[in-house]
Amino acid sequence: MPLGPGTVLNNRYRIVSILGQGGMGAVYRATDEHLNIAVAVKENLFLTDEYSRQFQREARILASMRHAGLPHVTDYFVLEGQGQYLVMDYIEGEDLRQRLERTGPLPDKEAILIGISICEALTYLHTREPAIIHRDLKPGNVKVTAEGHAVLVDFGLAKIIQGGQATLTGARAMTPGYSPPEQYGTASTDERSDIYSLGATLYAALTGVIPEDGLNRMTGKSELTDMRSMNPKIDRRLAEIIYHAMEVDPADRWQSAEEMRSALIEVGEMAPYFKERPTIAPPPENYFEAGSQPPERIKTGTKRKSRPSAARRRKSNAGWALLPVMAVIVAAAYILFMLQPDLTGNVLAFINGSTATPEPTATHNAATQTQIAILPLPTDTPEPPTAVPTETPEPTHTETPTMTASPTATPLGGGGSQLAFASKRTGIMQIWLVNADGKGLKQLTNTTDGACQPAWAPDGIQLAYISPCTSKREIYEGSAIYIINVETGEITPLPNSPEGDFDPTWSPDGKKIAFTSLRTGRASIFVIDLPTLNVKEISQSLYADLQPSWSPISGQIIFTRRIVYGQIWIMNDEGNSQEQLSPSGKVENFEATWSNDGQVIFYNQIVGGSQVPGLVGMRYEERAAKREFKVPASEDTEIGPVGSMTASPDGFWIAYEGWPNGSNHDIYLMTVNGANITRLTTDPSFEFGPAWRPSPKLP
Repeated sequence: MPLGPGTVLNNRYRIVSILGQGGMGAVYRATDEHLNIAVAVKENLFLTDEYSRQFQREARILASMRHAGLPHVTDYFVLEGQGQYLVMDYIEGEDLRQRLERTGPLPDKEAILIGISICEALTYLHTREPAIIHRDLKPGNVKVTAEGHAVLVDFGLAKIIQGGQATLTGARAMTPGYSPPEQYGTASTDERSDIYSLGATLYAALTGVIPEDGLNRMTGKSELTDMRSMNPKIDRRLAEIIYHAMEVDPADRWQSAEEMRSALIEVGEMAPYFKERPTIAPPPENYFEAGSQPPERIKTGTKRKSRPSAARRRKSNAGWALLPVMAVIVAAAYILFMLQPDLTGNVLAFINGSTATPEPTATHNAATQTQIAILPLPTDTPEPPTAVPTETPEPTHTETPTMTASPTATPLGGGGSQLAFASKRTGIMQIWLVNADGKGLKQLTNTTDGACQPAWAPDGIQLAYISPCTSKREIYEGSAIYIINVETGEITPLPNSPEGDFDPTWSPDGKKIAFTSLRTGRASIFVIDLPTLNVKEISQSLYADLQPSWSPISGQIIFTRRIVYGQIWIMNDEGNSQEQLSPSGKVENFEATWSNDGQVIFYNQIVGGSQVPGLVGMRYEERAAKREFKVPASEDTEIGPVGSMTASPDGFWIAYEGWPNGSNHDIYLMTVNGANITRLTTDPSFEFGPAWRPSPKLP
């Protein structure tokens, strides 16, 4: 069980919230009460000899590092009978996988900047004495900070190479698509293994698709898909750099991270921004022999040889020779700055592709490298995690809706007319129940880790949900699915994977649940048979498949497939007869759901650069024509953003997540033709994910 907020570890670190949960334990945000600063605390609850050694090794590796592109460990301790704990800098931001889920494929320039930053971090690791190999480079382990810097995290699988031999090796683990063939045991891993993984990470960043697995490519079972066939905007030269990094044979790859970095700088035409910085003249040669070591050497534990190399001496002499030139350059720069004080901001704005003067960013601490900022995180209220096209698309809509309704059902919605939804009104996301008239509010869950994504069973008594859940996201790492009986309060956990299971949806007979899982290394759709608890993967594609919704009248499942843009697909409950439903084009479609009679499919859609999701529908019988209709049909009717939604049991009403003022997310009701809009909840907290309770067996 993860630690709850307020727990104090080692009389110093007070837990604030859970950041993620894996197979060995959780990662927490905490406050160092001695220094009053935010820190991240990683735990290991598996105290076997191998896991303990691996965790302690990670602490030692990170504690020895001093680099802007790497986290730094500040403490390590063991609580007897409880676990091991590693305390490190808290890095505010999102990982690259989250960014891809939010924005879709990255533009070339942003991917290049990320690649350059990670190459610099890898160069630092690979040139240590002894060398350090990361061995788990993937989008989830590349974090983009609020200042726009890329940081390489998670060294749980790192190994140290000393004297050409691996003296300390972490557990062997593979991430399909990102791990090189040799990591499966075909050969030993070295610096070039990280280069392969970086190439695969950039491949995914530019296409939004996980590349074919390295072992399958080596054995001839698959070939690497052309990146430009999925995203024609990718520069051909950039694609070649990535292909070179992903060669199956390590001898055919870039032989060092510095080589790859240079190639990325060249293709991005960024050489002027990555010039070598001049250095101050070093201490005399006998300084270190006299026993007086500089503080940085004491921190890192590295040793200096008795005499510098010839190259080092030449560099030192060159530095003295350049001092007059440097003085002239500094004077000229000062005059230029006085004449054009906005010059620095304009240069950074050019790099970030913006005409606005950016906020200043921290510089890289390596003596020969310059940190270029990557686009920072948005600071406003989070919107649904969707990719926004960069060009105005040309979708085809049928302006006249294919269905209308006159809401005459009593009570509103039909049956018992209740909705479950997720709300943060207590400070932690929980599942709540409310009548369709806004009365009878009742809290259903009270988990310390938060809960969301309610999904009713057909009987209207059982409710599936996921936990942990701290906010609305598209991917919920480390989450698990639970079932609560809303009449008795009894909670039953389903068998889960440490990577994360979410997006539950029930079969019409209530005997199965389809859901999204990360257990294969990517988002894929699985089905669990509740009587036997057997689990089966059904979508089985190379793409990210998620957000399943089971037809209320058949064995068909609609879901979101992310290729370049999110599209709505359909398949049967065995994963067969997969077919794209939504029209192709530069349009983002997501979060599909069925009408109660199974005749209409509704889903969210983002068109153009508005970043405002709307609602469209498609009659099941017209799926072959891919004929969509808007809700509401009239362009003159503005209902504002429409997030996650659900159709009422009587088919007349839609409940949805709305935020017409641009910030406060509440639950709204409207008829299926977009009329009679009513705000159901008014709490200032974030609320989403309504699920209309089925009418059978309701009191």
